Amino acid sequence: MGLINVNSFLAGQWIPADDSARSIASAVTGEKLAVAGQTSIDAGAMIAFARNKGGPALRAMSFHDRARMLKALALYLGEHKDELYALSHTTGATTPDAMIDIDGGIGTMLVFASKGRREMPDSHVYVDGDLEMLSRGGSFVGQHVATSMRGVAVHINAFNFPVWGMLEKLAPTLLAGMPAIVKPATATAHVAEQCFRRMIESGLLPEGAVQLVSGGLGDLLDRLDYQDVVGFTGSAQTALMLRSNPRLLENSVRFVAEQDSLNASVLGPDVTAESPEFEIFVKEAVREMTAKAGQKCTAIRRMIVPEPLIGPIGDALAAKLEKTRIGDPALETTRMGALASAAQKSDVLDKARQIGAECRVLSGDPDKFQVDGADAHKGAFVPPMLFACDDPDSATNVHAVEAFGPVATLMPYQDLDHAGRLLNRGRGSLVASVITHDPAVARDLVLSSAASHGRIYVNNRDSAREATGHGSPLPHMVHGGPGRAGGGEELGGIRGVMHYMQRTAIQGSPDIISGVTGTWIKGASRPEAPAHPFTRTFNELEIGESIAAGPRTVTLEDIETFAHFTGDTFYAHMDEEAAKANPFFPGRVAHGYLLLSFAAGLFVEAAPGPVLANTGLDGLKFMKPVSPGDAISVKLTVKRKTRRTDNYGEVRWHVAVLNQDGDDVAEYELHTMNAYDR
Repeated sequence: MGLINVNSFLAGQWIPADDSARSIASAVTGEKLAVAGQTSIDAGAMIAFARNKGGPALRAMSFHDRARMLKALALYLGEHKDELYALSHTTGATTPDAMIDIDGGIGTMLVFASKGRREMPDSHVYVDGDLEMLSRGGSFVGQHVATSMRGVAVHINAFNFPVWGMLEKLAPTLLAGMPAIVKPATATAHVAEQCFRRMIESGLLPEGAVQLVSGGLGDLLDRLDYQDVVGFTGSAQTALMLRSNPRLLENSVRFVAEQDSLNASVLGPDVTAESPEFEIFVKEAVREMTAKAGQKCTAIRRMIVPEPLIGPIGDALAAKLEKTRIGDPALETTRMGALASAAQKSDVLDKARQIGAECRVLSGDPDKFQVDGADAHKGAFVPPMLFACDDPDSATNVHAVEAFGPVATLMPYQDLDHAGRLLNRGRGSLVASVITHDPAVARDLVLSSAASHGRIYVNNRDSAREATGHGSPLPHMVHGGPGRAGGGEELGGIRGVMHYMQRTAIQGSPDIISGVTGTWIKGASRPEAPAHPFTRTFNELEIGESIAAGPRTVTLEDIETFAHFTGDTFYAHMDEEAAKANPFFPGRVAHGYLLLSFAAGLFVEAAPGPVLANTGLDGLKFMKPVSPGDAISVKLTVKRKTRRTDNYGEVRWHVAVLNQDGDDVAEYELHTMNAYDR
């Protein structure tokens, strides 16, 4: 492999590294592998390119268009995984480590693509929360909406996950309709650049949607304003420096950070050496120490164990850690590769010495360990290092110093209150785990420590087979944490998309709100459909068009027939005296589900047509009882339309069931799949 020139992609052009570039060394051999960086970048041109080209192009697409783009991009990257695996070996990552990074990043992008199609509308305005009634008569209402911000997202990523770290930020950003400028960490920038290059070569992204800076950012941060966002992953020290930029402070630029984290795992007091949870704890702890050579922001740094189990747990951990095969990550026999760089190795060893100053060593001698297929001194190799802190209340370093590598500390606790206090000594973390089979233990620790953690992962014999692991941030759930962890909340499904959108309160009449959101709301105009809506294709249906059907009188015979046919002989339908004694009923009343059945009979069109299937209903409410002799009618209104495939789309209908006085007796949202125009 020749020397790799890590390019930047600025304003639509690939720019090679120049004479000022920084060197990147192989984590395995220590030899010069690549160069990255330029003397200067035209930050103004980059921002203008993103705002004037990428932003408008992305905002012209609907949420579903962007979601489809993300899916196609993820599948395209999936075709190039092998080349990224091979390149990742030079960063010290084994193939399983590389899969966490590469497959994890691609999988995250696919999840956001799926959520964008399922949870966001096929439009440009995202409705956030329920409608607020701001007037007694309902003529003035409010709705929170979210729309794309008009600036650029600057993503500053860490060295440990050059692919996942990039894709997990890009997915929600692009789904939100915002262009991005990506700044990878130099130590692994050659992997990030190769993945980025494939994204550009795919031709799936609009011009200006993404740019890459493989060196320094220059004065880019000084040029940002209130429509821009900075997403950062790295050390608390670097985050503080970036946050303190006067321009960011002056313009209230959003800053989403994921920083240092002294994550911990607690073994519940219900666990014994014979419990399945004992082995689960050991397995989780060893995996978190050795995967990615401990270079995970979510890795376990502190292991909090009942005092009587310190000895057995320590022995079990040490035995497994000492069997860990360390070596060239390209070898199939290697279970733990190298750290990402010589600088990282030096930092980890320095931090380990600080921790060791108040602890005893259980396993791992950095001066004496075996490396397969590589030179331990030339490469950035260290062994898994396990310490024991016998007095965690007096210790300070174990709760304050993070050795970002295969280093962890075992410590005892006396009771759950003590365990909670030790958990919180980390002053904010991304994740804490609890290994217990007792729900009361989990609840106690959630109540005492959830405020200090972004995620609490509980595992035991019931969930171990399918549990994803202490250190696995999932795109569905929040990834971030308070305090030392940065106070950010990346991922979390659509919550993560909202970081790149503006939430705005819209106030006006129902017609105005319906027009803005593209969703019919109660009180808005309902023009009569020109033909029965069930005879009209998806394309022909208009938001708000409706029909009225009925009336139909509900008889006592109807109620009794339904009761005996279904087996629902609840007293309110069958016993006059018992029903009258109930504060909700005037006497015997119709079944709610009888009303739904009659309603369907009133509005349905029996002949074959564009309606392909009824797929469910939401928000069912029964508001007023229907007595024998009452007459019901139905109003059916097109509430929202969403394209699903090339052949059909989903139509959501507002259904109101009324009595002879015009009072609402039931209300719900019906879902159907309707064919497009033929």
